[in-house]
Amino acid sequence: MEKQAVKTDKAPQAIGPYSQAIKLNNLVFLSGQVHLDPATGYLVEGDITVQTERVMENLHAVLTAAGSSFEKVVKSTIYLADMGDFAKVNEVYGKYFPSPQPARSTVAVARLPKDARVEIDVIAYC
Repeated sequence: MEKQAVKTDKAPQAIGPYSQAIKLNNLVFLSGQVHLDPATGYLVEGDITVQTERVMENLHAVLTAAGSSFEKVVKSTIYLADMGDFAKVNEVYGKYFPSPQPARSTVAVARLPKDARVEIDVIAYC
């Protein structure tokens, strides 16, 4: 049972002492992704829908690098700077997960890294 770091250039690089994801046996634990563009390192502009799409694409890149996919996600957590964004984030989020959708928590937070408006992390199997 050796843990293995997952790293891809197709998602934003870690901005601190953490890994994009850690694989342990047949599970992968993804660090939270915000709406950073992996090509520029800057937050994408646009409304919460555009920002959530970038978050989901970042998650997709890390899941793929780990040998997993959205179909294999079992748990997710959404962090929102403004719970008023819930409906729009939920609409984008729902497009990425086939049935049955993973278990999920959504929480409002005072502030996110780089003043992002949405952050999502997931746990999946490989």
